[in-house]
Amino acid sequence: MHLLNQREAAAFLRLSERTLERFRLTGDGPPFVKAGRRVSYRAEDLDRWIADHVRTSTSERRAAR
Repeated sequence: MHLLNQREAAAFLRLSERTLERFRLTGDGPPFVKAGRRVSYRAEDLDRWIADHVRTSTSERRAAR
């Protein structure tokens, strides 16, 4: 299993690190691993999160969780 740190995950998703931090607070982002103070992301979780956010229209509603 390959873990990415916050900087690597942000680059992979083309988001800012601050956006990932905000997503962790709101629960809107990809799943993450927390070990002590360290936050990591599994590459497969990032891929799954991307797939779950594919839309065909800007007016398409988000599925309920």
